[in-house]
Amino acid sequence: MHPENILPNDGEARRSVVPVICYPVDTLPPAPMEIYARARKTLSPIAEVTAAPRDAAHFRVPAGHFFRIHSVEGPQVGDLNLWNANDLSERFYSGKTRALHGTHLSTGDRMWSCLPFLRPMATITHDTLDWYGFDAFGGSVHDVIGTRCDPYTHNLLSHGGQYHHCCHSNLTRSLADATGLSLREAEPHVHDVLNVFMCTGFTRDTGQYFMKASPVRPGDYLEFFAEIDLVGALSACPGGDCSSEHSSDSAACHPLRIEILKPADGALAGWQPPAVNGYNRSHGR
Repeated sequence: MHPENILPNDGEARRSVVPVICYPVDTLPPAPMEIYARARKTLSPIAEVTAAPRDAAHFRVPAGHFFRIHSVEGPQVGDLNLWNANDLSERFYSGKTRALHGTHLSTGDRMWSCLPFLRPMATITHDTLDWYGFDAFGGSVHDVIGTRCDPYTHNLLSHGGQYHHCCHSNLTRSLADATGLSLREAEPHVHDVLNVFMCTGFTRDTGQYFMKASPVRPGDYLEFFAEIDLVGALSACPGGDCSSEHSSDSAACHPLRIEILKPADGALAGWQPPAVNGYNRSHGR
């Protein structure tokens, strides 16, 4: 951005105004991490699926179960969508999650559902990359600032390019497979994602969204607790570790494994599934 106007006399004073947090979370009910920690000690795997390189896989997680996304062969990022398994109109709301928890998620952060439901769908219970923090460029992992690579933007920026393995396309096909919907019916349900393992930020000078090589390695995983019955879809991004591009048939790509785990009976004593948001919409009509 190149300003067309000179700095006014009070310009620096305007810039120096102290910011305030838009959504203070002091009154947000905390996640019961002690319950999750107790349950984690009793987990048994009950199912797993693999998202192949440049493709997606769907999975189901009952409320009260855990799921993990594993790096298994090489550095690879994934795009995650979540829906209420009983009502696809309730889905992950990345924008509100970002407003409540910040640009990047880690242990203790929750994935919130869209309006009018606005309740936790899943809570992150373990992150082997939590050591990364924010680097000198302002980058961090597991972002909710990007959308997902899609064929429409690719077509726009490449002047007519047709690419069918963007994460948007992969997630659409995966949801269609999971539900029996047609591709045309499934596509509107695909939404902005949690960019699992992706390392991103904003440039300091121009404010542009950037990506850099993911720090993920085989053995790393991101673990979630399902607060409600979930159907999910995970795309193994065609950009691989996203070190150079994200819609590519030339980047080195690797699979991602999704593991579903069940806690022992009684291990979740004290936990209750979250109710939908209590705002009374009839008063606003």
